[in-house]
Amino acid sequence: MKPRYLTKSRFKLALDCPTKLYYTRKSEYENKSESDSFLEALAQGGFQVEELARMEHPEGIAILGDDYNYDLLVEKTKELLKKENVTIFESAFLVNGLFIRVDILVKRGNQVKLIEVKAKSISSTGHQSFIKSNGKLGSGWDIYLYDLAFQKYVIQQSYAEWNITSYLRLADKDAVTTVDGLHQCFKVVSDSDLRTGIEKKEGFTKADLGDPILCDINVREEIDLILNTNPLDENRSFEETVDHFRKHYRNDIKLITEIGPHCKGCEFITEDHSNGLKSGFHECWQEQLHVTKERIDQPKVYDVWYNPAKKTIEEGRYFMDELTQNDINIRPEAGKLHRTERQWLQIEKHQQQDESPYFDVDNLKKELASWKFPLNFIDFETTAVAIPFVKGMHPYEQLAFQFSHHIVYEDGTVKHFSEYLNTEIGAFPNFDFIRALKDSLSRNDGSIFRYHNHENTIVNVIYNQLLNFEEPDKQELLEFIESISHNTGKNAKTWRGKRDMIDLQKTVVNYYYDPITGGSNSIKAILPAVLHSSEYLQEKYQQPIANLNLTRRNFLDDHVFLKFQNGKPVSPYKALPSVFDGWDNEQLEKVSENLTEIKDGGAALFAYQKLQFNDVPEIERNAIKDSLLRYCELDTLAMVMIYEYFREVSKESK
Repeated sequence: MKPRYLTKSRFKLALDCPTKLYYTRKSEYENKSESDSFLEALAQGGFQVEELARMEHPEGIAILGDDYNYDLLVEKTKELLKKENVTIFESAFLVNGLFIRVDILVKRGNQVKLIEVKAKSISSTGHQSFIKSNGKLGSGWDIYLYDLAFQKYVIQQSYAEWNITSYLRLADKDAVTTVDGLHQCFKVVSDSDLRTGIEKKEGFTKADLGDPILCDINVREEIDLILNTNPLDENRSFEETVDHFRKHYRNDIKLITEIGPHCKGCEFITEDHSNGLKSGFHECWQEQLHVTKERIDQPKVYDVWYNPAKKTIEEGRYFMDELTQNDINIRPEAGKLHRTERQWLQIEKHQQQDESPYFDVDNLKKELASWKFPLNFIDFETTAVAIPFVKGMHPYEQLAFQFSHHIVYEDGTVKHFSEYLNTEIGAFPNFDFIRALKDSLSRNDGSIFRYHNHENTIVNVIYNQLLNFEEPDKQELLEFIESISHNTGKNAKTWRGKRDMIDLQKTVVNYYYDPITGGSNSIKAILPAVLHSSEYLQEKYQQPIANLNLTRRNFLDDHVFLKFQNGKPVSPYKALPSVFDGWDNEQLEKVSENLTEIKDGGAALFAYQKLQFNDVPEIERNAIKDSLLRYCELDTLAMVMIYEYFREVSKESK
């Protein structure tokens, strides 16, 4: 039997939930994290950032070999550490059942720099400390700091004489890349010898990097705090915590973690009990609550929209049907649904097994009456990566490469009026993007709609970018942006345009709730709900496009947007081919929604990144472009469908 070592990834997993140690790396249990973690690193540029960080150390030596042949990796590391001065990538240490690999280790005698590379961003000039005034660690950074503390702890077991200083190497928000196409110099491939799976551009050296866009943040003080006081667990020292996890993992003994809101994100769960895989989530809940799998599948208190659930779980109430109005403290608000009213709607409809949608019809009608025809529905696709595609950009600075624009006329005609897509390698499309948008939206003076905040955020980003450039039509573009948006907090100037984009998601939240959405207000949840409820939409969109009062740009005349399976409407998004290497579009969207640096457009983001590399065959490049155009067109058509549903409901109420 292979020895069970507590690695740094398992240590971090245990910090999140100790019970997960029992389920990890067991093939009989469902584990959704493996593919998601790959996609997350790919989306954020994590793999590329690691290789970029290594290039700062041209003398560095990488430890290669089977990732699970720990003894061999450790021996290779020990041999290199005999040198007085050495820099090692992926150095390996194994001590008393604890195993780590270090991103970058720089040894100069007994002075050692321990560098953990992350694709997260930080302001190198504005950062002071990750320790807050109350002595706790900053939220969101504690897991990375504990990772480093674990690494230092393990290394010091073997090399007590070393003076180790720990660093986080991060993308610097204050830096600007001085090299065009820097991102394209680090390609993700499937056959790289390195764990990162990155192939660097041939002949590319440190001298080609230009000004640095990564920075080293010294976290010696934070690591000392963790090792000395263990702020995440007041009942155990850091050493006791490590030993606790090590013993249980080594002996394959399950640690019991109390059920709580953290269970919502458990990756060891399967909704399909017939897939042959065990569900650690269900086992955990059954062992503690002694209820059936069917009961566990019922909606939980943490499924209530914007409900933290901590208090009710502490009281021993775990399921939505155990909640009362006293748990919500309903606070009515004139003219729209208050958040608490919407929460109670979700709870009450579940408890009464009422699957019918709710409308605040009177206020919805007033809202619709305030809109000016023709109605313009727009959607943007953007990307923001750690290593920019073009020079002059900061890490994670937004780049807008695509939009779609649908128009609904007062007689009900729907027209896919325009679209924009720029996938030119090494191009900075933002200003051409906003010019094209200006041209399209200036053709009428009707109301403009977005879904949620992304579009307003992006035009604000472009506004600030324009301030730093001397475009010939700069003033016109600035005035256009001011006319269709409102300023965000980072702008010195304040404005709210006459045609400030209307957030269709707010219309949904303020006047409508459907139990099918499960409390989600994303367009990917709302669209199937309205298609399920609306006879008008069902009758209309089951027909081929050629039969509809609708123009299209990227779909054939015989395309049908709405199909049924087992008596239920299938989301039109499911009928689209993936825009990225066979990965499911919905999975890509879900991954992107969970990222800290990236906020929108997962599927398109992945596709755009791929198209920035020269060696993509033309036939594949064209196929991806076609998929992007269909995908974005459907985004704005989905908004149209939601509007049409609301319009018909308002008419019927008369």
